[in-house]
Amino acid sequence: MAATIGYEGPNVPQGKRLMFSQTGEYVLRVVVFLASRNGQAATTHQIAQATRVPEGYLAKVLQSLGRAGLVDSQRGLHGGFVLAKSPQELSVYNVLEAVDPMRRIRTCPLNIASHGVKLCPLHQRLDDALAMVENAFRKSTIADLLEESAGSKPLCDTDQQAPSPRKTAAARKA
Repeated sequence: MAATIGYEGPNVPQGKRLMFSQTGEYVLRVVVFLASRNGQAATTHQIAQATRVPEGYLAKVLQSLGRAGLVDSQRGLHGGFVLAKSPQELSVYNVLEAVDPMRRIRTCPLNIASHGVKLCPLHQRLDDALAMVENAFRKSTIADLLEESAGSKPLCDTDQQAPSPRKTAAARKA
């Protein structure tokens, strides 16, 4: 494989890797945080503090999200960043693809000429696993992540959380 599909973070044991890059993790944290604010703008400092993304790197992450059309910036006294789309419209896959696309195995990673695009059983199974992850990410929306009752809420130490995006959207329609 030409691409790395993991990262070593501060809470990941030495030598162990998670499924996607640190940038991918940061982007998901930022989008989940903004989604939890129900359209209320957040400053770079607020986002960095809540998501634990270093403020210097956060600017790059927000710029990438803006170029992808996933966040908007608002100027002024109550300015900051907001999601450009509703959390129900954004899948985990959409968010990751915008800044850190998953790389599937299309040709032999070892450049064995006789394999070409006909993957060997090992590389075919690795690509099949990537396809399953991709499919799971396509089916999971950002709203789903905030709605799921898994015993803990994303980016929160306590049960205190802004109202869910679905409930807020329903209240606006009423």
